Amino acid sequence: MILLLLRLVAAIVIAYLVGKLVSKVKLPAILGWLIAGMILGPHAFSLMNQEILDANWYETTVHILECAVGLMIGTELVWKQIKKSGKSIIITTLTQSLGTFLFVSLVFGVVFYFSDIPLYLAFIFGGIALATAPAPALSIVREFKTDGPVTKALIPMAALDDMVGVVVFFTTISIIASNISEKKLPAYLIVLVVVLPLIIGVVTGLLAGVVLKKERKAPATIALLIGTLLIASAVGFLFNNYIMPKPVLNFMLIGMAFSATFANMVSEERLEQIMENFNPILGLSMIIVILNLGAPLDYHLILGAGVFTAIYIIARGLGKYFGALFGATVTNSPDTVKKYLGLTLLPHSGVSLVFTGIAVSVLTAPAPECAKIIQGTIAAAAVINEIIAVIIAKKGFEWAGEFNKKADVTNG
Repeated sequence: MILLLLRLVAAIVIAYLVGKLVSKVKLPAILGWLIAGMILGPHAFSLMNQEILDANWYETTVHILECAVGLMIGTELVWKQIKKSGKSIIITTLTQSLGTFLFVSLVFGVVFYFSDIPLYLAFIFGGIALATAPAPALSIVREFKTDGPVTKALIPMAALDDMVGVVVFFTTISIIASNISEKKLPAYLIVLVVVLPLIIGVVTGLLAGVVLKKERKAPATIALLIGTLLIASAVGFLFNNYIMPKPVLNFMLIGMAFSATFANMVSEERLEQIMENFNPILGLSMIIVILNLGAPLDYHLILGAGVFTAIYIIARGLGKYFGALFGATVTNSPDTVKKYLGLTLLPHSGVSLVFTGIAVSVLTAPAPECAKIIQGTIAAAAVINEIIAVIIAKKGFEWAGEFNKKADVTNG
């Protein structure tokens, strides 16, 4: 285990340095971390080999750090600040997520009809496509200190989008599984996967709010925050590993609900102090979570990507962009939100790979050919889309004029 730990530490250091190099050419550091993950993962140099990725201690660590990254979303969900734009964010979330589901399903429905492939597969593609991976976009927000209408819309949307994604995907896969497979997913799982992380986060967040409310020195604040965050993660592990029929809980959602709860219990000044103290840990968490996104991606798939992969990437991109544009137009959101929000929603890989794994496990026995189509298409799309999406998301914030706005406010 010590050797594996040293390998992981070496990978983190290399990812950090690659991120710094990538930043020099005005690209987001996250792109460097992602590429480092692919190069150091099991499909290339294997510094982060399959043994590390499959190790329980590694999976546990990543889930805790996903919880920590969730703090970046939750601490922005202060009720006083979001109630003005809450309605427009909910409507835009629904239009871009459900719009993507319907558009991708329709496109693949036509393609599969003429390719003599079962049409239900189109709806599985749609269910996988609507999910957004919040960590890449949040990393750009953090690195380039973005602030403005697009950033303010994106952060709460990152949490809501995951919830809609889980409901739509699990509903879709449950209906399909009940018709073609003996491996049925229980209906209550859909509710549990969405509601349980929120309940765990809120309950443990109440405890955090009580102990963090009083001003303390940085070491005591960090110790209390880490302690309560570990409690939130531990409760998540308990349910994920021993109570849920499948280990599918979203730990970033737990962290989001946890931090949103205590963020609404402490003063604005205290919240700023807490997050300032937590910043170095958040930075390290981001690197490891993105490194973990990159490691399973096989760069060889870029060469083998077929027509389905190209259709998937383009259809999903159009669904996200025009779905966000429609929602922002209906709710009279600022022009920058209409034009650029959709571009920041393109990162995809983490959630899509989880959904793909579940879909493949359901389809392998009754429809092995369909399982192969999903696995090959989404795996290749995850590699290609993630590299393109990170660059486009960065340009979206840049074109919206939101770079370095937080620094300007602080300095001004």
